[in-house]
Amino acid sequence: MMMKAMQLSPLSPEQIDELSQLYRTTRDVRLRTRVQMVLLAAEQAMSAPEIARVVRESDQTVRNWLKRFEAEGIEGLMDAPRPGSPKLVTPEYATQVVEVVRRRPRSLGLPFSLWTLARLADYMAEQTGIRVSTETVRRYLKEAEIVLSRPQHKISSPDPEYLVKKRRLRKPGLA
Repeated sequence: MMMKAMQLSPLSPEQIDELSQLYRTTRDVRLRTRVQMVLLAAEQAMSAPEIARVVRESDQTVRNWLKRFEAEGIEGLMDAPRPGSPKLVTPEYATQVVEVVRRRPRSLGLPFSLWTLARLADYMAEQTGIRVSTETVRRYLKEAEIVLSRPQHKISSPDPEYLVKKRRLRKPGLA
């Protein structure tokens, strides 16, 4: 059984320019590939199997996208919204968590002197009403190149002889 060749309606120069611009500027690889399919069909008069070999997709996938472009235009090449809950974290939250972690907890009236991810998540939930996991807080801090590490406890003394005395204590047999 012979399948009828898919023929794309002729595109105006404005449509070609718009597709070319989108192809050059989009960062979405999937969208760029779909635009490439349409441009190859329109400018090179390539068939679906020929386009499929170039873009490494199946003939049917190419036909589906060309049909969708015919029906909906450039908007039809965009991804449909994905299912799932919307993001909780707003850009303001992400900015605020970075500002907060750069301040000392005591300066904010908190009863501790060092941030932990759990303390930061709790504080942000109180301030913004947005409750996220410690892992989410860690990811946003990492984007800002901030890493919360374990505190290093160091005992020191104002005594100028402190280091000498400390070494003396460590040597076995000396008191």
